[in-house]
Amino acid sequence: MSSHNISMAFSHVGLYVFDLEPMVAFYQRVLGLAVTDRGMLPGRELAFLSADPNEHHQVVLATGRTGQLADKVVNQVSFRLKCLEDLRVMYQKLQSESAATDFRAVNHGNAWTLYFRDPELNRIELFVDSPWYVAQPRADALDLSLPAETIYRMTEDICRKDPTFMSHEEWKSKLELRFSSKRNT
Repeated sequence: MSSHNISMAFSHVGLYVFDLEPMVAFYQRVLGLAVTDRGMLPGRELAFLSADPNEHHQVVLATGRTGQLADKVVNQVSFRLKCLEDLRVMYQKLQSESAATDFRAVNHGNAWTLYFRDPELNRIELFVDSPWYVAQPRADALDLSLPAETIYRMTEDICRKDPTFMSHEEWKSKLELRFSSKRNT
């Protein structure tokens, strides 16, 4: 086996949709994604969307979804935000978005998350990494109406009481060692 280190990062997700235009409008309006391209494949229209100039697309929407609206086609599409205040702002923005439904704010200890559904009931996750690690899964209630500093302090207090608590950097170092040892075996 080669000792070459492979770096992998999430790039994009593709979703089949029933009705392309309302879905494109939703992802533009709610997540601030821009249409980078549109095109046709045999029997399918596609829209490519991104919020990152380094990524041609982070989401591609493709016509051709089949089945019932309630049929689950993707577990979730996750977007990392820069800071807790950005998550709070998005939460406030989404409160007036009638096409977004099924809100659930969760404190995972290692991240603060807002889950919701798009118009075709796909689950979207907006999250911010915390500076701590605690074993997962963990899903404590999160009140995004509180100031970011309060959420931060409360989360740190909760995490420090967990026997698996460590800094994110310490967890990352341990994980890198695990990956390194697997590559060398």
